[in-house]
Amino acid sequence: MTRLLTNHIATMTEMREPHKVLERSGGKPVAILRNSALVGYLVPAEAATGLEGHRHATMDEFSDAFESTRVRAQPILDYLKDK
Repeated sequence: MTRLLTNHIATMTEMREPHKVLERSGGKPVAILRNSALVGYLVPAEAATGLEGHRHATMDEFSDAFESTRVRAQPILDYLKDK
């Protein structure tokens, strides 16, 4: 069973009138379901406005993150090498 990342849900049938779905959600993201399975998320513009503060990682930050991940993932990479 998939864990939903929001409390607001809508069916594909309800998406025929997306403005009503957005009004009902109060500006929060909405999980879209089809046959009780998650299809995707509808994220209103109000919910995405806080994203302006993001920044790109520097090459040093990326290298550090990559190395720490590679150390943990190396046994898996070795296992998959011959597959």
